[in-house]
Parts: sequence; structure tokens; C-alpha cells
Amino acid sequence: MMYEIIQVVPQDDYTVWVYFADGKITCYDAKPNLSKGIFKRINDITVFKEKCKIMNDTLAWDIGVNGEDDCLDIDPNTLYNCPEVEEATA
Repeated sequence: MMYEIIQVVPQDDYTVWVYFADGKITCYDAKPNLSKGIFKRINDITVFKEKCKIMNDTLAWDIGVNGEDDCLDIDPNTLYNCPEVEEATA
């Protein structure tokens, strides 16, 4: 099944809240991967937050340089199965 992601919100602790069209909100924790391979490119909190977006219909980081199109993306099924969170209300 393909899950539709409608919003991603990066947090200060290297997690991302992922909002799905069916109303589910999950929390993806990138911390365990930040010292590995391509994830090293988002190991700065400013880059992590500024480059985080929806690309290819999933959570991704636009890590291309000099105009090249390159991204680090996470499988939507993985994101859907992350721990569920509730949005804080005022």
C-alpha cells in the first residue's frame, strides 16, 4: 500500500513528524543513522531542518549541490510504521 504524505515537520532533536492523508502522524527518528553513509550529509541540525521536505512523494532531504538533483529519501511504509504521535493542541 502506498501512503500519501501531506506534510513533514523537522524537529530540533533530529526527528521529523510525518503527516499522512488518513490523519495519522508518526515520528521518524534519524538520530541512529546520522553517523552512517549518506546520512552524514544531514548531520548538521540547520541542514537537517532546512533541507527536509516532501520529494518523490515521501520524506526526503534535498542534498544536491551546485544545482544537481539529489535526495536522501525514506520509504513511506517505513515512515507509516514509525511510532505514532499526537499533535499538541493549544
